[in-house]
Amino acid sequence: MATLNSSTPWYRQFWPWFLIVLPGTVVIASIYTLVLATRHADDLVVDEYYREGLSINRQLERTRAAENLGIDATLTAEGRQVDVRITGPIDQPQLRLLLSHPMESARDFKVPLKMIGAGSYRGAVPQALSGRWIWIIDAGDGSAWRVDGEQYF
Repeated sequence: MATLNSSTPWYRQFWPWFLIVLPGTVVIASIYTLVLATRHADDLVVDEYYREGLSINRQLERTRAAENLGIDATLTAEGRQVDVRITGPIDQPQLRLLLSHPMESARDFKVPLKMIGAGSYRGAVPQALSGRWIWIIDAGDGSAWRVDGEQYF
């Protein structure tokens, strides 16, 4: 059985440092985790659930209105240009397209779409689209309908 030599000071022995290092690494890992959590906050968390719930109900009513009117849309993108094909009784000269990134709200943007033909609309996006995007098309603020979907570009 090994005994501690009482003539050597504690800071020159193995076991005290071993017992200090274990909790010390946990403290450092906790601080690192806290820094990561505060720098990279989740954009998907909403503070005001009740107002968000009311807003979701209004959005669902607008989506059902589009279904009842027979409005549907398909998107295609090439470079920095988005083409939208709308079916249904739509004759507005301009529509609005909201492109939302599923994980990073800082990448979301709105695009005005101008009519280029019957049921065809075109708009310019600020960047070439790649990956997964969630889109919403409507006639602007106060629109009675909206069409939404998900697209991989």
